[in-house]
Amino acid sequence: MTASTSQPHHDIVRDTQRLVLLGGGHAHVRLLAQLAAQPLLQTQVFLVSPHTSLLIPGMLPGFVAGHYALQNCSIPLEPLVQRSGVRWLERSAVAVDMVNQVLQLDDGSSLAFDWLSVNTSPVQDRSTAEEKLPGAREHGLFTRPAEAFAALWPRVVAMGQERPLRLAVIGTGTTAAELALAIRHRLPNAAVTLVRSPSPPGSGDASIVQSRLLALLKKRQVTVLQDSALSLRAGSVQLGCGADLACDVPVLVDPTQAPPWLANSGLALDAAGFPAVDVYQRSTSHSRVFSIHHGGSALLHNLNAAMAGSALKAERKSATSLQLVSGGGRYAMGSWGSLRAQGHWVWWLKHWKDRRLMAQCQRPTV
Repeated sequence: MTASTSQPHHDIVRDTQRLVLLGGGHAHVRLLAQLAAQPLLQTQVFLVSPHTSLLIPGMLPGFVAGHYALQNCSIPLEPLVQRSGVRWLERSAVAVDMVNQVLQLDDGSSLAFDWLSVNTSPVQDRSTAEEKLPGAREHGLFTRPAEAFAALWPRVVAMGQERPLRLAVIGTGTTAAELALAIRHRLPNAAVTLVRSPSPPGSGDASIVQSRLLALLKKRQVTVLQDSALSLRAGSVQLGCGADLACDVPVLVDPTQAPPWLANSGLALDAAGFPAVDVYQRSTSHSRVFSIHHGGSALLHNLNAAMAGSALKAERKSATSLQLVSGGGRYAMGSWGSLRAQGHWVWWLKHWKDRRLMAQCQRPTV
């Protein structure tokens, strides 16, 4: 269900506000389900997202490992859009004019707004990736957007069933290690290498990866190279040490960045390049803009309150967050504060938590 519009701002019906939801992240998916039961009064709502579904990020390693079919770890947008009465534009943003409150789309059209909510994930800009890693555009398999990666992954699996493959996962962090372990599980005859630069000393990610994941990678016979990838060629990855790593499929987890259009948006940005927000997830520079980095459970309340000029609700933050990391098979590691655990039962806990998130996104309490 697709709509497009280049209607000027002054054509909006008097007393009717226009809200644009930019991005199909989990906060906006949850909001769509809420709007079906509790519409925003006198508000015309648009969703701008090029993807027809939301793939739950935490379930991507399970999909790669073969634990989930795609339909079991993604949420289709069309049923939610139809129930909520929202107009959906299957497009991407390329620029925003905050002075005139107009969003420029990738088909050349524009969309005016009174209120804007941003719920997008980090992206892998192909031009930026090519500059940092020559050959990436031609030879690399990008993991973002996850929906595009998920569409291509079955082809890799089919190739791996015909002959042993050499795969290199290029990236630093937990996600790269999770994907390397998932690939090893799905393609047991493949040669899997994780190419990762050393994590900064003392970082939380480093402690988890080095103490738990690196041991598991070794146990699962995933080669770990503490090195940098300089360029990609047909059949190989050139490493910082000067050697060439034989590789049929380079899987690119890094680099990721905020959507490029944000840089010139005029919005105040945080260190990661996303809109800087207050405790209400409202832009610190533009009060009619919300940006959801994590959570988003208070978004509907805050949109209603902001439009009515009443009190907003701070987004709840857990003092101690539970982190669950996939280990390839039906095995996972977890950390909560100073507590650590691992095993099959942790994987089932992660499975339950991810499925619960899917249910909350589609049938949330208002």
